[in-house]
This record gives sequence, structure tokens and C-alpha cells, in this order.
Amino acid sequence: MKKRIVEDLELVQSSGNVFADLDLPQADKLKIKSGLTIEINKAIQRLQLTQSEAAKRMGISQPKVSALVRGEFSNFSERKLMDCLNRLGYDIEIKVKPAAAATGHLMLALAC
Repeated sequence: MKKRIVEDLELVQSSGNVFADLDLPQADKLKIKSGLTIEINKAIQRLQLTQSEAAKRMGISQPKVSALVRGEFSNFSERKLMDCLNRLGYDIEIKVKPAAAATGHLMLALAC
């Protein structure tokens, strides 16, 4: 990470993953879950669904939809979030390829 000092403030360039920058465990998974949650929220807005309608369509309770709308995804698995997106009309592709390093990593690529 690059560091610069600007008028008594130290600026640190992000790695691209705020969870890794905060040294949180399982940062890759947290980034994926947050990205899936953002897409769920976009889909709910695009489809103009109420939380109750979204809950029925996704197969979860309205309070769980409310949690997702607020960005609370810790009680959801990646698989459940992907299932919610499927039920909202999204296709999900999982791509596996050899890593350049000894240990691979997880990432979420969104189509525009």
C-alpha cells in the first residue's frame, strides 16, 4: 500500500477490498457477500418490490429482507445470497481457474 502525508493526515491507498484494509478475517468472503447484497438491493429497487414482495420472491422473511436492505449480511451464506439473486431473475456463473500464486483467492465480477 502507498502512503502519503497531506497536512497532518496520512492517506493510505486502498487495496480494493475495504475488509482486507481493515484486517478483517475472511476479507474476500466479506467482499463477495457485500457485493451480492448490493446487487440484491439494486434488483429490489429495479423491480420496484416492497420488502414483503421481495421476501416472497426470495423465499425469506420480510425482517431478513429488511436486514439486507440495511446492508446486514453476516447471517447469510454466500449460497443463500446467490439463491436470492436467482429468485430475483439473475443468472450466476462461477468460474474456476488456476491461480498465479500458490494460494488462490475469491472474487466477485459483476456484469454491467
